[in-house]
This record gives sequence, C-alpha cells and structure tokens, in this order.
Amino acid sequence: MLQPKEIEVNGKTFIISKFPAVAGREIVSQYVTSGLPKLGDYKRNEEIMFKLMCYVAVPIKGAKPLALTTPALIDNHVVGEDSWEMLGKLEIAMMEYNCSFFRNGLISNFFGGLAQKIPTWVSKILTDLSVRSLPTEKQPSTN
Repeated sequence: MLQPKEIEVNGKTFIISKFPAVAGREIVSQYVTSGLPKLGDYKRNEEIMFKLMCYVAVPIKGAKPLALTTPALIDNHVVGEDSWEMLGKLEIAMMEYNCSFFRNGLISNFFGGLAQKIPTWVSKILTDLSVRSLPTEKQPSTN
C-alpha cells in the first residue's frame, strides 16, 4: 500500500492508500465519466469501483491489513443497513485522497452540482422524447 492512511466511515476503520501511477490513471480517468447517467456505463463503472477498492483495506489485529480485492470481501467488510452508502463514502474518500482536484470537499461540490443539473437534464430529455413521439400530422384517409 502506498501512503496508507486510516480513516473511519460510519464507525468502522478502513485503511485507504494512494493508487500506483498506471492504475491511478485508469481509475481517475474513467471513474466519474463511466458513472454519469445516460452517458456512462454502469458495468464499466462497477469494474473501476472494484479496482479502486483494491487499494482499500481493513485492519486485522495481529496481522497484515486485508485488502478489499473481491466483491465478497467488500460485502463482508462494508456492512450495515447503510452498506451501499458506506461504500459510496469510501469511494469518495479514495478519490479525494488520490486526486488533488477533489480535495477539500470539491468532489462533493462536483457531485452536488451534478445532482442539481440532473433534474433539468432529465426533464429536457423527456420533453424531447415526448415531442418526437407525438404524431406530426394526421394522415389523410385513403377511403
């Protein structure tokens, strides 16, 4: 692990670390874009999340920290009734720790700004689709 750092998320301790150069390039360049609605690709975003989580570990008393390298390890250690939210918080913490442009809450501002724009964007898409689905002209009768 490169520059490991202990953090607490929802009362549970995790160890996050820096990405190595090549993995970092792939994760950072594709994490946000693959997760964007309509433009993104959920399966690719999930693959990137699994790569990102390989650089997250849980401390094990008397042993080396356990890296969360598989979906089963992630599910077993990111637990609770809000486990999917905890996973999201870990992902955000990793992006903030690894990307200077997401530090100091800027990632939250980015996603907050995106969340504000989505309803307008969805409304525009739905309006465009409804206009396209309306008949343009009534066809003259052939009888």
